[in-house]
Amino acid sequence: MSSNSAASYCVVFLGALAIAGCAHLPGMNNKVAVGYSTLQSAAGEPRGTAELWQDRNNLVHVELELTGLPPGEHGIHFHAVGKCEGGSTAFSTAGAHYNPLGRQHGLNNPQGPHNGDAPNITVGSDGKADVKFTTDRVSLLPGSTSLFDEDGSAIVIHAAPDDQTSQPSGNSGARIACGTVRATQ
Repeated sequence: MSSNSAASYCVVFLGALAIAGCAHLPGMNNKVAVGYSTLQSAAGEPRGTAELWQDRNNLVHVELELTGLPPGEHGIHFHAVGKCEGGSTAFSTAGAHYNPLGRQHGLNNPQGPHNGDAPNITVGSDGKADVKFTTDRVSLLPGSTSLFDEDGSAIVIHAAPDDQTSQPSGNSGARIACGTVRATQ
């Protein structure tokens, strides 16, 4: 084999390898819809970001980078209204948990869960958390479970962990951070 043939073969092989490798990376060419949220405390202090993306199998991926939160376990939910007014209302403007299908609360509830229910998150002693989870109970595309319905939706972090069974919100306590979920074009 000549050196030009060997070089051409290497270029073709490496190109095919790169294309095959990229096809298997999470998110590459697999995102059908994308959203984001910037979370804040009731006093308006930044508390982090959430990136959401939906794959071709209708699974929504949620990636949170949080800071300035109390250490420990916290409940986190999608709420029914895309409005995060802090102050004395403590984000009550975000409404109840997102529940368009009318189920009971809790990932461990046989008559649940709400579409907005999610696993608890754990914040480190430094007040930070990098959290990833997935859900097939919400959508970023039009439809009956879309987070982008007429009044939008929000992500809310609670002061206490969610017990995943108590009605109506898992006994997860006060709302300590909130962010409106927005579509990314």
